[in-house]
Amino acid sequence: MSDIDQFKGTPFDERNTGIIPGSLKTLTVLTFIGCGIGLLGTLYNIISGKKNLDTMEKMQGSEQLEKMPDFLKKMYTPEAVELTRIGYENRIPLTIISLVAIALCLYGAIQMRALKKQGYSLWLIGELLPIIGTVIFIGTAAFSNFSGIILLSIVALFVLLYSLQLKYLR
Repeated sequence: MSDIDQFKGTPFDERNTGIIPGSLKTLTVLTFIGCGIGLLGTLYNIISGKKNLDTMEKMQGSEQLEKMPDFLKKMYTPEAVELTRIGYENRIPLTIISLVAIALCLYGAIQMRALKKQGYSLWLIGELLPIIGTVIFIGTAAFSNFSGIILLSIVALFVLLYSLQLKYLR
């Protein structure tokens, strides 16, 4: 096979035409939605962090916990309470990291809609920054539960899907 791009410069060349491919539009819209949800979640954690910690501590050894189904009891283990406590104690740096990451993802997605390759790098940093921050401030145990695994899977899926769109960016 030849390494020469036979479609380069022809009307069939999909790259760098100034037209945003539909898949890139969809990914950036989903990123905008994710940034909004991330911002709401960050604000919620700041506002109700202490209340959530108090609720989890109060549930330890309570009658309500004994009545819960087994799968819900796993959410109130001493390890889960400790993770919540560590998260609450580190809420300020985690909030700053989250806000910076949201801004990077948002700006990166806007840049990618303008077909600029630098947007991908900014977005990727914004995606990975909260994971790194969580590992540093809370530890890898934060990703050992079901929601942590789902979060990492979604990030991996988006990295893969955005990476497939690099051919359209300049």
